[in-house]
Amino acid sequence: MTQHKPHGRRISMGGRAVIAYGLRTQFWQDLYYYAMTSSWPVFFAGVGAVFLVLNLCFASLFMLGDNPIGNLHPNSFLGAFFFSVETLATVGYGDMHPQTVYGHSVATLEIFVGMASVALITGVMFARFSRPRSSIIFAAHPVSHVVDGKRVLLVRLANARMNIISEATAKMRLMRDESSPTMGNFRKIIDMKLEREQHPIFILGWTVIHVIDESSPLFGLDADALHKLSASLILSVEGVDDTTNQPQRARHYYPCSQIHWNHRYVDVFENNHDTVQHIHYSRFHDSEEIVDMPEKQAAT
Repeated sequence: MTQHKPHGRRISMGGRAVIAYGLRTQFWQDLYYYAMTSSWPVFFAGVGAVFLVLNLCFASLFMLGDNPIGNLHPNSFLGAFFFSVETLATVGYGDMHPQTVYGHSVATLEIFVGMASVALITGVMFARFSRPRSSIIFAAHPVSHVVDGKRVLLVRLANARMNIISEATAKMRLMRDESSPTMGNFRKIIDMKLEREQHPIFILGWTVIHVIDESSPLFGLDADALHKLSASLILSVEGVDDTTNQPQRARHYYPCSQIHWNHRYVDVFENNHDTVQHIHYSRFHDSEEIVDMPEKQAAT
């Protein structure tokens, strides 16, 4: 007897794929969630499909009656469909009209459904347009090198809109595999202290710095040890956009395998000895190896 493999839901978390089984999806209860998270083409395709189905249903109801529509043209299901479109949209051109009690009853029901549908779709579209969009971009790779005898971990951020994000805060956490006799295997999340967790006016760039000292969860761990622990970094940034007065939130997952050890970010600033400073975001994700680092420091 062939056993069917259970259907799982696939997500990406912390740089690795996770497939979850046994979760019951409640499509109709999560309809608003799907409407908010789907792409614009999918959203409009869904609205168009609902519009078509509703008009087909009401056109069928009209056709069940005994000549319920006056001046029906063409005198067929197609004419009833066009009349349904006009009624659902509350247009009412005046040529075709309900002429029986049954026709008026179906038209009344359709107008109610049409008004409710327009209100719901308008509300969802407004919510989609007004939803805050993050303009924060993260460097493709964290870097780590030694500064003044201390190893540091750095992640570079930028505000793509170049407006003010006031009182921005950043939080970095390490997520890694853990096991214990009592709890078994689980993923542990550990807070990582940053040298500066707040930026009063985040306009251009911000480099988040974590010192890898004795109190750091990365202390004493090399790239191989972090790989065995399936370790990942989670960097979250939050602030208020001064232009829209809306909260800005962004997060990024970095598998620790993406850390460029003994590298530093390429400088994006350029001064031409005048009052204008140039920023080259084309070099934002680039890093370079520090070749003159002492061997003792490089191995730390």
